[in-house]
Amino acid sequence: MAFDGFMIAALKHELDSVLTGGRINKISQPESDELLITVKKERDSLRLSICADPSYPLIHLTENNKPGPGQAPAFCMLLRKHLQNGRILSVTQPGLERVIDICVEHMDEMGDLTCRHLIAEFMGKHSNIILTNEKDVILDSIKRIPSSISSVREVLPGRPYFIPDAESKINPYALDEGGFYKRIFSYNGVLYKALYSNITGFSPAISVEICNRTGIDADRPALSLSLDERKKLYSTVCSLMDEISENDFKYGIYYDSDKIEFSPVSLIHRTPAAEFDSPSEMLTHFYSKKSLQNRMRQKSADLRKLTSNFLERAYKKLSIQENDIEKTKNREKYRIYGELLQAYGYNITPGASSVELENYYDNNAIITVPLKTELTPQENANAYFKRYNKLKRTYEAATLQADETRREIELLESVSNSLEMAENENDLAQIRLEMEQTGFLHASKNKNKTVSKTKPLHFISSDGFDIYVGKNNIQNDELTFKMADPGDWWFHAKGIAGSHVILKTEGKDVPDKAFEEAAALAAFYSKAKDQKKTEVDYVLKKEIKKPAGSPPGFVVYYTNYSMIADITDKERLTQSD
Repeated sequence: MAFDGFMIAALKHELDSVLTGGRINKISQPESDELLITVKKERDSLRLSICADPSYPLIHLTENNKPGPGQAPAFCMLLRKHLQNGRILSVTQPGLERVIDICVEHMDEMGDLTCRHLIAEFMGKHSNIILTNEKDVILDSIKRIPSSISSVREVLPGRPYFIPDAESKINPYALDEGGFYKRIFSYNGVLYKALYSNITGFSPAISVEICNRTGIDADRPALSLSLDERKKLYSTVCSLMDEISENDFKYGIYYDSDKIEFSPVSLIHRTPAAEFDSPSEMLTHFYSKKSLQNRMRQKSADLRKLTSNFLERAYKKLSIQENDIEKTKNREKYRIYGELLQAYGYNITPGASSVELENYYDNNAIITVPLKTELTPQENANAYFKRYNKLKRTYEAATLQADETRREIELLESVSNSLEMAENENDLAQIRLEMEQTGFLHASKNKNKTVSKTKPLHFISSDGFDIYVGKNNIQNDELTFKMADPGDWWFHAKGIAGSHVILKTEGKDVPDKAFEEAAALAAFYSKAKDQKKTEVDYVLKKEIKKPAGSPPGFVVYYTNYSMIADITDKERLTQSD
């Protein structure tokens, strides 16, 4: 779900109940668009993180500390001047706007008590953190916005503070049935867009949820609803706003294929994969994974680009090779022409441009053989044999090359999949080592450099069985041939680059549910992760062989079972550290 007005309302409730009455003890600015504020309240020390990153604007309580720069930025120094040692009076949210206002009582240079407002706006690329005085005059902001950037509102010291477009949408706390009907059911578009386009704080996700609760297709035109459906929709919106007004929040993270989203309200048609007691706990869990993914994508950018380039070249090369093979598909015809000319050449009239002969390879069917008039029958036969042999050599060479290119593509696709799963620098080092071993990268000049081993992903099935997932091909080999016992079960997405998955049996009978969950992991950690259902091969580990000289992660098996894995079955699993 988006960081919408409902999420802000949940955070406002938590922060107001936890921070109000506390004193600001420390302020740091670890990133250009991020603040870390330490609040002392009674004997507790609380840490508030506020981030105005355009991709992931965020505010939440956190236990993590981040070191600040050696020299504090100007905005951080200003906050220390106006807020340090100040007492938090309240944390509010205007309407259902994506805005949090932290009111701080502070003693100025003259010894008088004054109020300052630290306002955090969570509006995508327009996100900002702004400090104002009690008269709503901007003192400064973490991002200054002059008129050359925004014609709607300047965010500069001395300018008045206001929330843009505050009057263009309905305030959901002041809904009346007539006004709701007029705005929503005059909208020329689908229903869920009508909701979030006209009501403050509503996001596409919450609008779809409202339609689901009402039992109306979210993609129906708003103008098409009957009077009864309109009344039900209005009632659903009012009911949801009552939940928010009463702080009746339900914090959960939901999985949909490879998509993960959080919500401060129950999504009634879905079951949460994880539930939390507070919005900060939920956001910490959610964004820690997002942040890790972003950092790893940045650190692996060079390997991703190299892998993508190698794959592009390999697919082009395979296309040429397959085209060469296609051109040789009629080669046997020329061999037959030559043999028939050798067998029946004595009957052919000299200078003939073609001849009809009985094809003893095809029940003596009549076949027309073209001839070059300047050649004798034997010379024509030799020309066909020469042409056949050339095509045969081309076919054999192109087939070998195409097979080699397909193995190269399979390896590169597996590397690409491994890069998606990399969690730390050691994972990337193992992938780089694999690319060196397989010749895609030059070997490191530092021969004494060692690559630390990393652990595979570890899950526990709903029946208590251990399941391991290799994160790269070097790890796949270690998992399959060192960690797994002969009686364990091995899983892999059929015909697709992906991880080796081992279901440990410990000599016990394995229930069907554990097989389904292990197969779901094999499907999810493969190139087929975007498909809800994927065919997965599984076999006892003792049946898995590794050919001599084969690259990391490459195995063969000659007998196996197959099943259609439902990727949602992985939601029943518990991931272990």
